[in-house]
Amino acid sequence: MVATEVRAAVIGACGRMGSLIIQKIMATDGICLSAAFDVANIGTDIGEFIRVGKLGVPVSDPKNLAAVLKESKTDVIIDFTIAAATAINAPAAASVGVNLIIGTTGLSAEQKTNIVSEISKNNVAAVISSNYSIGVNVFFKLLKEAAGYLGDYDIEIIEAHHNQKKDAPSGTAMTAADVISQALGGKELVFGREGVCPRGKEIGIHAVRGGDIVGDHTVMFVGNSERIEIRHQAHTREIFVGGAVMAAKWVCAQKKGVVYDMSDVLNL
Repeated sequence: MVATEVRAAVIGACGRMGSLIIQKIMATDGICLSAAFDVANIGTDIGEFIRVGKLGVPVSDPKNLAAVLKESKTDVIIDFTIAAATAINAPAAASVGVNLIIGTTGLSAEQKTNIVSEISKNNVAAVISSNYSIGVNVFFKLLKEAAGYLGDYDIEIIEAHHNQKKDAPSGTAMTAADVISQALGGKELVFGREGVCPRGKEIGIHAVRGGDIVGDHTVMFVGNSERIEIRHQAHTREIFVGGAVMAAKWVCAQKKGVVYDMSDVLNL
């Protein structure tokens, strides 16, 4: 290990995303795994658990997060877990000077506000994004540009994910809606439709859940006699993993006390 390596910890290390993130860290120059946290398999070597060989990094209990981060001299944590856990773990990490990469979706406005406050208070840097895919962040940029030309069209967002996803609509769909709404000076959001509900000037958002769909997002700009669709389809979770590890390396060199998103990481 060289002195310039970023030391990264992963929360939810035994889950699908956590395991992929650890594998990506191991395959990436300039970053190494300093700690792993999960509510299951505590004390087990994380490398043996994810079947990549012993790494000398045991799975730690998130209840001991702050102490383990200090002892392991962690620079940044990567958290793709659930809102209730992130709401506790992100402030705890910030309190000991650790930078944050947060990919958790479904955070309430109050939870987000508290996390951002702790980032500023403890003078750490963070990337908080609903989606760490490079392609999705280009997708957001295209939506902003399209909205500038097609603001008088009817706008509908349809997202589809696997049947185990807990929150709906997806964070990516909500970000897409926010990007378009901001470009148009503010729009009402309507989630699904039922019964008598004539269309106004709102942005409609619809969620589909089924099978093992990784993530599909389609935005329809519908006018009279024509429509334009901008779509992103994820074929594998590895697209999110690569962006998260890229962000973890990037954020440690940025100005502290600031919350960034993936458009900053990618310089879009």
